[in-house]
Amino acid sequence: MKKFQAVIHFTMDDSFMNLIPSHRTYINYLINKKIVDSYAVSMESRTVWITINAESKTEADKYLAKSPLYRYWSYHIEELVVYDGQLFRLPTVQYN
Repeated sequence: MKKFQAVIHFTMDDSFMNLIPSHRTYINYLINKKIVDSYAVSMESRTVWITINAESKTEADKYLAKSPLYRYWSYHIEELVVYDGQLFRLPTVQYN
């Protein structure tokens, strides 16, 4: 399984706000299925970053296309070679 980073720029209107609950339900589903590793949103730049586990860019794109917010997005997907962070480290041993 490969990892991909989707960088999404979005626009908003009144309908967009109504779709957020169903979009979050879909993202939570993908997180629970371990398809999405991380999901971050900046309202300042209207950008979303999603790390996706998939076999190919095409498969990652298919996951994105199922979002209720898809029509508000322009994005690109990049394959990641390294994906690391605190969550992937062993816990620090603490002596009593």
